[in-house]
Amino acid sequence: MKIVQITDTHFSPSIPHFNGNWQPLADWINGSGADLVIHTGDLAVDGADKDEDLTFCMELMRQVNIPMLIVPGNHDVGHLPGSLQPVDATRLNRWRSLVGPDYWLEDAGNWRLIGLDSLLMGMENDEQETQFAWLEQALATRAGRRIAMFAHKPLFVDAPDEGDTGYWSIRPAQRQRLYDLIAAHDVALYASGHLHWAWKGRFNDTSLVWGPSAAFIIGTMEREMPGKKIVGAVLHDLGNDITSEIVALPGMVAHVLDDVVAEVYPHEAHKVQKEPAQ
Repeated sequence: MKIVQITDTHFSPSIPHFNGNWQPLADWINGSGADLVIHTGDLAVDGADKDEDLTFCMELMRQVNIPMLIVPGNHDVGHLPGSLQPVDATRLNRWRSLVGPDYWLEDAGNWRLIGLDSLLMGMENDEQETQFAWLEQALATRAGRRIAMFAHKPLFVDAPDEGDTGYWSIRPAQRQRLYDLIAAHDVALYASGHLHWAWKGRFNDTSLVWGPSAAFIIGTMEREMPGKKIVGAVLHDLGNDITSEIVALPGMVAHVLDDVVAEVYPHEAHKVQKEPAQ
C-alpha cells in the first residue's frame, strides 16, 4: 500500500500566503499512484477559530482524486491548556462538523492505520481519556495486522526520554502511555508533522518520520532541530516491510515564516530577532 503524507499546509482564504503551494502539491499527489493520502494536521492558518478556514481547506482537499484521511493540528483545534487557543468543545465540534473525526482507524490488508488527535494528549480530561481508551481497543483488536500511526505532534524532538518540550512534542506522561502501547503491539510507523523539519529515525522497532510542511520552513525564530528544512511530502510504502521517502517537490516555494509571521501569526512575531540599529 502506497500512502502520501502531507502536513502543515496552513491554507486560508483571508491569509493566502501559502496557498500557491497547493496546485503543485495536488498535481504531484494526483500523479503519485498512491492508494491513500493522510494529512497530519495544521490544515488551516486558523481553523481553530474560523469556520471559513476549514471550509476553504476542505474545498481544496477535494481536488485530490485519491481518498484522504486527516487528523487535526494545533492551528485546527487548539493547543494545551493556558495557550492562546486551548482545545475546547467548541473547537473540537467545529473540526468534527466541518472536516470529520479527529481520530480514526482504517484497515488495509495486513495493516491497520490509526490516526490520533495528539492535541488531546496533555488535556488530562475526558476527551483525552476517551481517545486513549479507543486507542487501546483499536490496538487490541488488530487481529494480527501491523500498525501505522499518524498524528500531528511527534513523540519527542531530541531524545525519547526528554522532558516536557512545551509546544513541540507530546508531554512526557502521555508519551509514556504511547510508548507502553507501542511496545505491546506491532507498531511499525509513527508519522507526524508540526515541527516544520523533515526527518527519519527510529524508536526501538518503530520507524519515526517527521513530514515536511507544505507551507513554510522556520528561520531563526525557533531553535534548531534534527533533520532538513524543506517543503514537500512523504511517500510511505507499506508492504511486508515499510519504507518512507521524504520528497522535496519542485514548484513549491519554501516560504520562511520569520519573513511573514507578523502578517500570518502576529502573536508569534515577537520571536523574530531584529538586528540592532546602526
